[in-house]
Amino acid sequence: MDLVQALLSGHRRALAQALTLVETGGPQARALLGALFAHTGRAHIIGVTGAPGAGKSTLVTALAAHWRRTGRTVGIIAVDPTSPFTRGALLGDRIRMQALSGDPGVFIRSMASRGRLGGIARATGDAVALLDAAGFDLVLIETVGAGQGEVEIAAAAHTTIVIEIPGAGDDIQAIKAGILEIADVLVVNKADRDGAEQTVRQLRAMLSLADLPVDGWTPPVLTAVAMRGEGIEAIATAAERHLAYLRESERLTRREQERAERELRLILQETALERVRAHVAPSDWEALIAQIVARALDPYTAANRLLERVLPQSGG
Repeated sequence: MDLVQALLSGHRRALAQALTLVETGGPQARALLGALFAHTGRAHIIGVTGAPGAGKSTLVTALAAHWRRTGRTVGIIAVDPTSPFTRGALLGDRIRMQALSGDPGVFIRSMASRGRLGGIARATGDAVALLDAAGFDLVLIETVGAGQGEVEIAAAAHTTIVIEIPGAGDDIQAIKAGILEIADVLVVNKADRDGAEQTVRQLRAMLSLADLPVDGWTPPVLTAVAMRGEGIEAIATAAERHLAYLRESERLTRREQERAERELRLILQETALERVRAHVAPSDWEALIAQIVARALDPYTAANRLLERVLPQSGG
C-alpha cells in the first residue's frame, strides 16, 4: 500500500512518515500533498495562542480529552521552540500531553518553529492538510508562545482561541500586538489566581472599545482552570458555536479564501527562492551579498537581478 492510500486508510505510521516528509520539503512532499488535497477541507481547524506560561498545552490537552469523550477525533500540532543545537523541536508540549498517549483517536505532532516569526512553523499548513486528509474531526494548532508576534495563527485557523492569565503585566499590550483583534474566543486561564475577575473585566472593556462585533460575532471572554479541567466544556462549546456562525454567515468561505491565499503566497515565496538558488552559482550569490554589505548594491536591485534569471520580464 502506497503512502497516500495508507494515510487515507487511517494508518498512523503512514501519517507520521508523511508529516516528516512535508517538514523536510521537496518534490516528493509536494507530490504527496497534491495527491491528498482533494481529501481535505473537512476538519475544524482551531488555533490556540498566548504568551509563554499561559497554559496552552494544558488547555489543548483538556480540550482534546473533552472532544474525545464526545467521540470526535483530534489531531494536534504543537509548535515548539527550536533547539539551537539540533534545529529540532524541544518536545516540551509532547511531554505535557502524555495524558493523551495511547488514545487511537488522538495524534500529536511536535514541530520546530526554526526561528520563524508568527508562532507557527513553515510547514504548519501542510501538516494541517495531512491531518485533515487523514480524517481527524478537529485539528488543534498550539503556537510556540512568542507573545506579541503570534497573529499569523489567525490566517491558518478557522477559530482562534487566545489565552490570557491574571497578573500578566501590561494588559494594553494585547491591543498593541494585535492579539486581541485575532481572538474568536478569549480565555482567562488559571482563573483560581488572584486578579482573574479583574482580567476578565479588562478584556471585556477592551472588546467594548474595539469595533465589535465583526460581522455579528463578539468574542466571548471565558474563564478556566485547565489543570483541573474547569471551564473546558464552555470553551469547546464556544469554539463549536463560532464554526456554526462562520457557516451560517458565509464567513467560512471567506476564511477559506484567506487561508488559500496565505498558503499560495508562502508556497510562491518558497518556490521562487528554490528556483533562484538552483540557477545561481554559490560564488555569484556570495558576490551579491558582498556588494550589499559594501553598500555597492541595494537588496531590492539584487533581488530583481536574481529573479530576472528565473523570470525574465517580457519586453514591449
